[in-house]
Amino acid sequence: MRRFLLPVLIFLSVALPAAAADAVRERLDAYRAAGAGEFSAARGEAMWTRQQGARAPDRAESCATCHTPNLTQPGEHFRTGKPIAPLAPSVNAERLTDTAKMEKWFLRNCKGTWGRECTPQEKGDFLTYMKAQ
Repeated sequence: MRRFLLPVLIFLSVALPAAAADAVRERLDAYRAAGAGEFSAARGEAMWTRQQGARAPDRAESCATCHTPNLTQPGEHFRTGKPIAPLAPSVNAERLTDTAKMEKWFLRNCKGTWGRECTPQEKGDFLTYMKAQ
């Protein structure tokens, strides 16, 4: 069993980060093709913590409300209390590996937090920030 497990673990330690890099690169290329300019981790970080009143004007929230300001830490949904795994690929190798999931969560979370869909520029800035964590 150990003979089998070690090669699998080695493969996963190489394959998952490569999958994340490929998936992020593919999304960033798509956002550029949709008209986005240069992406900025600093802009992504600023948007991450910017307070919005999309759900209720008297209750401002940000991405960090549920995901925390530190992407290497687990978060918790503010209403349901459901745990959210860390977003940083440096501590959660499964993050940023599936383009369909990225788009699903951008759609859901941007609408929920910002009251609208994120632009390709905003998504690219968020991904640039996340992949640097």
